Amino acid sequence: MTGLEAKKLPAKPAEFAYHLFRGAAEGFAKSLPDLDERQFQEALKRADKTYALESLVLSTEEARDVVIADGRVDEAVAEIAGRYPSRENFLHELGVNGLDESTLRAALQRELLFDAVMERVAARSPLISDVDVRIFYELHKQRFVLPEKRTTRHILVTINPDFPENTPEAARKRIREYADKARHKPKRFAALAREHSECPTAFQDGLLGDVKRGELYPQLDAALFKLAEGEVSDVIETEVGLHILLCEKIHEGRLVSLEKAEQRIRQILEQRRRRACQKAWLEPLRGKDR
Repeated sequence: MTGLEAKKLPAKPAEFAYHLFRGAAEGFAKSLPDLDERQFQEALKRADKTYALESLVLSTEEARDVVIADGRVDEAVAEIAGRYPSRENFLHELGVNGLDESTLRAALQRELLFDAVMERVAARSPLISDVDVRIFYELHKQRFVLPEKRTTRHILVTINPDFPENTPEAARKRIREYADKARHKPKRFAALAREHSECPTAFQDGLLGDVKRGELYPQLDAALFKLAEGEVSDVIETEVGLHILLCEKIHEGRLVSLEKAEQRIRQILEQRRRRACQKAWLEPLRGKDR
């Protein structure tokens, strides 16, 4: 099935096409004509829900005195047009998705109205108190623990049979020599990395930075977090080659203070209360609409 004309489009108001267009883009990163039948039905289902909710909200008393300036609609149209390499491409994309610029403007005005009404409703949510913040902090302290990090340097020797110095045997011999030198004089690790490492980090003396668990290849990760501060690893092999690591410094995990966490906690609680306020407002409307 190719082309929008092959799709079984429902009889809906013109602005509905924007919801369908958005459903295809957000759900599948495709234009409507490029969707297969399953994807099209999924986008259609999503568009039905979003258009129905938008229409419901715009029919309320809260929406009656909300005004969206033409300039805001212009900005919204320009933002979408800016995603395309040219105006011709933009207009073509609208056309193949069952839209034109006039319909897009009308749909975006509805969308901005919807957002403004929901923002007005969310503003009714109760303020967050200092007690609310402290209770959240005490109940969720694990969310405010900074993980252990390790300042790490690294030397890489790749394996490539096309080069005599990088055959498996030669590469292993070379990196064992670097490891022996580094263990004997760990403070020379940076110079060894700068001179011998085949990783781009050689330009920064092999510095990988402050690394937390899970950021490196699994083999490197496992080795790094067994090292003592100032210790050099054994030779470690990954798919990119042979490595040695220096654990230069260990930064222990720590709990962020309430004072430093307060702003983030207020954001979390405000978002929750705003959503709860919107949900409570929508529930009876949806009941009436059934």
